[in-house]
Amino acid sequence: MRVITGLARGRKLETLEGLDVRPTTGRVKEAIFSAIQFDIEGRRVLDLFAGSGQLGIEALSRGAALCVFVDASQKACDVVKRNLAAAGLSASARVLCTDALGFLAGKTEEFDVAFLDPPYGTGLLGSALKAVERRMSCAGVIFCEHRPEEALPESVGAFMKARVYRHGKIAVTLYRREMKE
Repeated sequence: MRVITGLARGRKLETLEGLDVRPTTGRVKEAIFSAIQFDIEGRRVLDLFAGSGQLGIEALSRGAALCVFVDASQKACDVVKRNLAAAGLSASARVLCTDALGFLAGKTEEFDVAFLDPPYGTGLLGSALKAVERRMSCAGVIFCEHRPEEALPESVGAFMKARVYRHGKIAVTLYRREMKE
């Protein structure tokens, strides 16, 4: 697993071990960042259920101003910190080892880009999607990684489903704020 482009291009990232770990594939990561290539620079990013932190690190490498990484696992938080240090991006990041829904309930800061990749089959995605919607800026985008057979709502608050990317056993749903005319 490597950083695709930007300041940390080519930097190898550490991943977590175990059967429950599903690192985002390079092909999926490429599709995500192609969809928002002009929406990253200078933006505030949230990597919820961060795992190894590869999505947030890719965003920082491409010019995001800040990324907040949230994961309940201490092992995951330690891996994110090591990956940030290896990529030279620690100064633009905050790593919080806490429950994702608790974090969203207690914070008021806004984000421009959010990545949600909770463990599959836990029911966390729907709750996290509703909670993160309230923390997004007017021009915000939300990415949800999930199983292709898991149906996500057409809208969440002011956000509408803009596109679904399917890559084998992984689907990524992109939400954008509905623009009022």
